[in-house]
Amino acid sequence: MKSYFTFSKRQRNGIFLLLFLIIVFQCIYFFIDFSSEEIKYNEAEFELFQKEIDSLRLVEIENRKPVIYPFNPNFITDYKGYTLGMSNEEIDRLLKYREQNLWINSVKQFQEVTQVSDSLLNAISPYFKFPDWVTNPKSQNTSAFKNYNTPRSFEEKLDLNTATASQLQRVNGIGKALSERIVNFRSKFVGGFIADVQLQDVYGLSPEVIERIGEQFTVKTPRQIEKINLNTASSEQLVTIQHIDYQLAHNIIEQKTLREGYKSLDELLKVKDFPVNKIEIIKLYLTLD
Repeated sequence: MKSYFTFSKRQRNGIFLLLFLIIVFQCIYFFIDFSSEEIKYNEAEFELFQKEIDSLRLVEIENRKPVIYPFNPNFITDYKGYTLGMSNEEIDRLLKYREQNLWINSVKQFQEVTQVSDSLLNAISPYFKFPDWVTNPKSQNTSAFKNYNTPRSFEEKLDLNTATASQLQRVNGIGKALSERIVNFRSKFVGGFIADVQLQDVYGLSPEVIERIGEQFTVKTPRQIEKINLNTASSEQLVTIQHIDYQLAHNIIEQKTLREGYKSLDELLKVKDFPVNKIEIIKLYLTLD
């Protein structure tokens, strides 16, 4: 160990010199200012550049704000009302009013029902879009619209398989897009609808709107089909029915074997992965006879 800590005179002089140089360089670093000369710039140009950046930042902030598209205030949901700045109480007043099957037909009526502030009303009311028959009422069609807002008897109802898009638009909640979607969906089947329940398959139709359609229209000339016997049907036959794929067909047949045949079409609800909300549509194509 002594050999590691024993130095010659020449080595000791070298160590002292190294320590001296380290101390000198440290003093130079701490006590001498090596910073460069102050950079000169044009304050007027810098201020102009800063204003330009600020204006671009404001434009970007404005572009990132959510875009509000025209909408019918009768169909404001909880989330939509929240994004518009309405309070929970104001949204609840609107929803409670709509639950009574009542409609808002003006900006003033909207404020009376929801009790929103004037500032919020001024901000969102330019985006209100009411049906044409509300914004442009025609005296000669007033009685016709009243008839479309009250339930009819079976004899008074129009045939859903022959109704035109313009006739469907007279139902509250049905616009041009939805009416054309109903007609296009009906056209997919040669002969049209089998029953009113098939309206559930039209994308965008809420249960409330379907109910209002049922008050004015019904299938009077149903499409004629050959029903499939559930207890003797093969997988190839079952997959021809809407909402049934090969996996579901396999599950239906497997359940039929376990039960030794179905006694009721409602027993399909106990089949694995069966689309419960489509049972009424599927039952249109089946029989137990």
